[in-house]
Amino acid sequence: MYKIVKAKELTTNIYLMDVEAPRVAKYCEPGQFVIVRMGEDGERIPLTICDYDREAGIVTIVFQCVGASTKRMASLQEGDSFHDVVGPLGCPSDLTRENPETLRAKKILFVAGGVGTAPVYPQVKWLHERGIQADVIMGSKTKDLLILEKEMKAVAGNLYVTTDDGSYGRSGMVTQVIKDLVAEGHHYDVCIAIGPMIMMKFVCLMTRDLNIPTVVSLNPIMVDGTGMCGACRVTVGGKIKFACVDGPEFDGHQVNFDEAMRRQTMYRTEEGRAMLRLEEGGTHHGGCGYCE
Repeated sequence: MYKIVKAKELTTNIYLMDVEAPRVAKYCEPGQFVIVRMGEDGERIPLTICDYDREAGIVTIVFQCVGASTKRMASLQEGDSFHDVVGPLGCPSDLTRENPETLRAKKILFVAGGVGTAPVYPQVKWLHERGIQADVIMGSKTKDLLILEKEMKAVAGNLYVTTDDGSYGRSGMVTQVIKDLVAEGHHYDVCIAIGPMIMMKFVCLMTRDLNIPTVVSLNPIMVDGTGMCGACRVTVGGKIKFACVDGPEFDGHQVNFDEAMRRQTMYRTEEGRAMLRLEEGGTHHGGCGYCE
């Protein structure tokens, strides 16, 4: 059992939990995720690691209520426990593999949309701990849906907050902030964008025009999280990849977002899964149990 030592509602339907998981905390790196289960027969829920404390053996997860399982998860309190916490899973951020001196010479921009702020934070914090500053754009629909602003401000070089409705910070989409910063003379060697699929798609369209290499994290399309179900299948540079085992990070300019979003919608229904099996033929991944 994995004890919950902190449970907090960050904003409407978005929750943070600190969980005792010493082995995960010892080995995890920014960009990776865990799978949690509330009971022996419970649903496997993939969640990005938002933070970790190796000495205390604690990992921090942030999740949004999107269904029955996460709604039940939100009812858990400090002192309750998860039956399983499996991880770390997925590949660490590419940044963790680069030489710190090389990174210091780069101008890095992060774009975080909504709950995507949670997986952006550990990467920015990791850089900050090594004396590397990165600019961060945080976007949400409204001020009330912003999360981890204080924490992000403490580790970011420059933090730009924008809301779709203009209720806080700048007004407009994150793409407009990117455009404004470049117009103001800012140069970026790489952009890392994490958030809703549609946001990442339009960020990549803009950064392609601006000639800024862009990395995206495709954690929004995961279901099983171990390469078994095939829900996170995505085409990257014309090749089939699975976000949970090959990613979650990919070259955003090579990702077929339209296909990924279409699959994400179809995979939710039995008829949709049957259609995907028919369309994808021998390349269809059948580990989900729905496809013989």
